[in-house]
Amino acid sequence: MINIGKNIEAYLPPEILALVKAAGGIAASKGQRAYLVGGVVRDLFLKRRNLDLDLVVEGDALALARQLAKGRDGKLVTHPRFGTATFKQGAFSLDLVTARSETYAEPGALPTVKPGSIQDDLFRRDFSINAMAASIDPARFGDLIDPYGGKSDLDRHLIRVLHQRSFKDDPTRVWRALRYEQRLDFRLEFDTTTQLRRDSAMMVRVSGDRLRHELERILEEDYPEKVFYRAERLGVLRHLHLALEGNGWLGERFDMAREASGSAKPDINLYLALLAWRLDDEALKSFIERLKFGREAARALRDIPRLKQALHALAAAELMPSGVYHILEHHRPETIQAAVLVTDSALVRQRLELYLSSLRFVVLSLSGNDLKKMGVAQGKKMGTMLRALKEARLNGEVTTREDERKLVRRWLNRGKR
Repeated sequence: MINIGKNIEAYLPPEILALVKAAGGIAASKGQRAYLVGGVVRDLFLKRRNLDLDLVVEGDALALARQLAKGRDGKLVTHPRFGTATFKQGAFSLDLVTARSETYAEPGALPTVKPGSIQDDLFRRDFSINAMAASIDPARFGDLIDPYGGKSDLDRHLIRVLHQRSFKDDPTRVWRALRYEQRLDFRLEFDTTTQLRRDSAMMVRVSGDRLRHELERILEEDYPEKVFYRAERLGVLRHLHLALEGNGWLGERFDMAREASGSAKPDINLYLALLAWRLDDEALKSFIERLKFGREAARALRDIPRLKQALHALAAAELMPSGVYHILEHHRPETIQAAVLVTDSALVRQRLELYLSSLRFVVLSLSGNDLKKMGVAQGKKMGTMLRALKEARLNGEVTTREDERKLVRRWLNRGKR
């Protein structure tokens, strides 16, 4: 039996280690056993920071969570229907789950769950490197449970499923396999690659919501284009949508998006707009419908064809800043940012960036009430004057509140002649 107790103590921050040990002690006092499982054990060996811990209890996870949270700062959220709870404290979260087994009535269906042992719980995991557990029982703290050779696969940099039906049972594991492979710079084990190719067509049975969740997780990666490129090479990307491409063009645009975002990660909707940019109208429509995107993402995607049509107008040599504003004012910022990264025209790019950096933020200092006090009657004339003032602001003809007042007086004086 391998014991990694010292590794755990060195890996976890003191306050989190104390909480984990307290959980192990509470479970033991009830005649139950608790384990750290999955990602934290994997990342401990890889020396990768992980403050999202999963704890599996052979017993009552909810009761353990409630007792653990007593007298501690933090927020406890329980889900009695599923026998799970989450304790959050700052950037740290601890998910507590009752050990369970899963069976699948048919490929792609959600599993049927019932209480089980730690061995049952590990068997339901996706890959061997995620199917390790470490006891937090005080008497056996750090004892490693590794029934599927996860530690050996970590050492060999392999992503390997646990059984022949893995991708059939849950086709979304295809995307997780590719995410882990690219994130960790590992490689798919030979038989796992064969099964992935064979069973990826089962994705047709998976709901759009679940597929969208996997896509969003990919877009949260440091280099999501690597996953799409690998998926295309394996013939898997077409099961997300037939028209999607994971080629070098996409990689270049994603890299440009990161460079433009500086230290922050690009917005997911920007990545999404770039991924979908070259889809035609029908393909884009079916992509949105299949993956059931939320309102904001769907708006960004639906904006792509309209913005594409508007880009040629931005190339007009005589276009004033106010003209740029009116062309772009009803388009989504993330879609405009995608166009910045896609266009081959330096002039169009300059105008897109002008809108994003300044024009969209231009507001008048004077209001309708201010104009009324200056003698402008309410109605069509006031509306026309406010629009003209906005044009002048956009074009840099006025820059201050006093400039606006002078321009209004000039118009009023002209009207008296």
